[in-house]
Amino acid sequence: MNQAADSPPPSALTPLRGAVFRMLWLAWLAANVTMWMNEVASAWLMTSLTDSVVMVALVQAASTLPVFVLGLPSGALADIVDRRRYFALTQLWVATVATILAALSLTGALTASALLALTFANGVGMAMRWPVFAAIVPEVVPRHELSAALALNGIAMNMSRIVGPVLAGALLASAGSHYVFIVNALLSLVAFALILRWRSQPRASALPGERFFGAMRVGVQHVAQSPRMRVVLLRIFLFFLQSSALLALLPLVARGIGAGAPGFTALLAAMGAGAIGAALYLPRLRHHVGRDTFVRWGTCVHALAAVLVALAPSLWLALPASALAGVAWISTANSLTLAAQMALPNWVRARGMSIYQMALMGGSAAGAALWGYVASQASVTLSIAAASIVGPLVLLATRRLSVGGGLDEDMSPARPASSVPEPVIDIAPDEGPVMVTVEYLIDPARAEAFNAIMQQTRRARLRQGALSWGLFRDTALPGRYIEYFLDENWIEHQRRLERFTAADVGLRERRLAFHVGPEAPRVRRYVAEPMGGRDAQAARR
Repeated sequence: MNQAADSPPPSALTPLRGAVFRMLWLAWLAANVTMWMNEVASAWLMTSLTDSVVMVALVQAASTLPVFVLGLPSGALADIVDRRRYFALTQLWVATVATILAALSLTGALTASALLALTFANGVGMAMRWPVFAAIVPEVVPRHELSAALALNGIAMNMSRIVGPVLAGALLASAGSHYVFIVNALLSLVAFALILRWRSQPRASALPGERFFGAMRVGVQHVAQSPRMRVVLLRIFLFFLQSSALLALLPLVARGIGAGAPGFTALLAAMGAGAIGAALYLPRLRHHVGRDTFVRWGTCVHALAAVLVALAPSLWLALPASALAGVAWISTANSLTLAAQMALPNWVRARGMSIYQMALMGGSAAGAALWGYVASQASVTLSIAAASIVGPLVLLATRRLSVGGGLDEDMSPARPASSVPEPVIDIAPDEGPVMVTVEYLIDPARAEAFNAIMQQTRRARLRQGALSWGLFRDTALPGRYIEYFLDENWIEHQRRLERFTAADVGLRERRLAFHVGPEAPRVRRYVAEPMGGRDAQAARR
């Protein structure tokens, strides 16, 4: 469905008028330049250290696998600690890895195995960095500028795809790989300094911070109970499983047409240029074209472009095909990223986006390893062609799944109608679980419609962190229902009020519209009683 707004769409450059976003965007640009410099230098250097096709393909897998493994922990940390300090820490990590790479390269001690291990360590920095930046962006730009801001992030990514490879290629040709890693470390420190200039607004809460493992559980549960997020995760995994073949095998494509390091750099730059050109027009196109259309066409066009690159007999024919692949890549990835951002409230945004990133990078890592293996058994061209066929076929098989159908729910924070009443008994903050029951009286003739609303309520309660949920009907009084749900402890029960969104308010109003009792539905709260009694519990404390 078309996501058009009532007002004209913002220009792709509009968010840069804000000083905070502009500064963070420059830091993101510098961070991504370092990432691409490292990827290009590592991929090319690996071809010199070993003749193994699988090892070359595993360079990309090693850089993306940490995101799959560490994405959720990093997202949980980004939601429960100071995001500015956490963002800055990631840059120091990347700078440290680049310094070690430079030192080993300068001394001639760098081996293929060590390069792969340090590429993995650099990927750890990326795994820590991406969720926190994804969570920051919606905080510093208005909702109506979010699509343009995400497009600008895509531009930063793809400008870095041009600047990083060009700079890395120039240094590789003129000075050596160790200078690439030195410049990489310096740019990481520049990004670190820019992040330190940002003065973020602390998130106010009277409640203690979430526990690390509990935050991860709630993040996974929230995404699992969001129908839109489940479809987005499947789509982004499948798209990157397909599209990673071209990027992972591009060094070998460049070698195959006799283009060498300069040709590899040029192909990456062309891909980035195509993505930048498309990103500048995405906000206006999105005013008329739905996200599902972008995903369908982007997947198919990328498949076609990848085949053209693989079959091109010369660099000059491969360059425009590579640019077309960049156009398709940014159109699809931006559409899916926007769908994910719009489906997440701010309190769980970093965790949700980290899971999104895990799906993205998991697809990329799996694709790099899979298509690298196919290339080692057959040929580079056949591997890329196979990936290009699989993508559209899977898209056809899942054509009923939508990332843009209907209006996006309003996930902005909202105050619930009532607060948790002060208990008349002593309850410790970590005491629990807490059971809440809500009693409804409805017209039995409307039971089916009420059941449908309560299914939505179940997903909403679980997204907010409830351990379990159930609905029971009275055997003696038709139309009388009891809803129950469990919270982990008293603090988590109170935290529910901070997680309330405008969408939850709307759902509550639709739910209460079924109630026909003379008073509002009766709400009761119960805290678990230790089987050993209160004295035994006090002794354990």
